[in-house]
Amino acid sequence: MPTDALRTRLANRLLRDEALSRYTVARLGGPADWLYVAQESIEELAEVVAEAWTHDIPVRIIGGGANVLVSDKGIRGLVIINHISEIKTGNWPDGRVISATAGTSLTVFSRKCQSYGLTGMEWAVNIPGTVGGAIINNAGAHNGSIAASLADVVVLEADGAKLYSNEDLQFDYRHSVLKSRADRQYLVLLATFILSPDEPDKIKARMSDFTAHRKRTQPAGASLGSIFKNPPGDYAGRLIEESGLKDYRIGNAMVSPVHANFLINVTDGNKTATATDYKALIEHVQETVYSKDGIKLEMEIEIIGDWD
Repeated sequence: MPTDALRTRLANRLLRDEALSRYTVARLGGPADWLYVAQESIEELAEVVAEAWTHDIPVRIIGGGANVLVSDKGIRGLVIINHISEIKTGNWPDGRVISATAGTSLTVFSRKCQSYGLTGMEWAVNIPGTVGGAIINNAGAHNGSIAASLADVVVLEADGAKLYSNEDLQFDYRHSVLKSRADRQYLVLLATFILSPDEPDKIKARMSDFTAHRKRTQPAGASLGSIFKNPPGDYAGRLIEESGLKDYRIGNAMVSPVHANFLINVTDGNKTATATDYKALIEHVQETVYSKDGIKLEMEIEIIGDWD
C-alpha cells in the first residue's frame, strides 16, 4: 500500500490495478498493484523510489518493459516504468563525451549519437529497451555491447547514490554485478559513455545495415527478443532448431520459424498467447535441448511477477 506522501505527490499518476501488458514490449502481463510511469524528472523518480524503500514497499522497475516476461497474475507492490529521457553531450574527464538517463530508449540514444558524429552505439539501433536495462543486462548485438562504451553509472541505493565504474559493474556476457543482486534494491539513474568521433553518414550507413540484417533474420511484431543466451561456442537458435522445435507451440506461443531463439504470439481470431503459454514453452525448449544435447539453456530474459 503506497504511503500517504506517495499518494499525495503522485495523485492521479499513481495507477491502481493497471494492466502491465500495455507497458511491456511483448504485450504480456497482468495487473500491477500500483503503477507509476516516471516522466517528470529524475529527481522525482529517485525520491519516489527512496520513499517506497523507506516504508518497505516492494518496488519493481521495468524500464521500457523489454527483456521481461510478466506473469498473467501481475506484480505485487509498486511497479515503475521509467520514461525519463535526457541526453547531454560534453567534454568531461577521461574521454567521456555523452550522458543519458536510464529511461532513455536505446534506439533514441543510438540515433542521437549518430547525429552528433559519435560511433560505438550503432549496434543498439532498433533494439527495444532502455539504457538502464541495457546496463543491467549488458545488452549487445552485432559484436557490440553497452560494456564496450560505458564509462560509469550513477545508481541509487538504500543508503544514497553511488558511482559505479565500468570495472565495478563486472560485465560479462549479458550480465553485470547489478543483475546478480537478489535484493533488487537499486535504481540506475544516469550513465556516461566514451565514444569516438566519426562521420555521421558513415555511422548511419552501419546502422542501416544492422537494421536490414535484423529484419531479415528476426521475426516482426511484439516479441520477448532473444529468449536464451548463446552457450559457449554455440548458438541457442541452432540447438533449438536441431531439436526439431521450430514451429512448436504451446497454446498461442510458438517457436519462430524465422529464428528459433524467438518465441512469437500466434493470433487466432481474438485469442492470443498468455504469459503462462510462454513460460511453459520456454521450459519445454530447455528440457528438450537438455535431453538431446546435455546443454541447459540459460535465459536471457527475466521471468517476474506472481506465478503462485
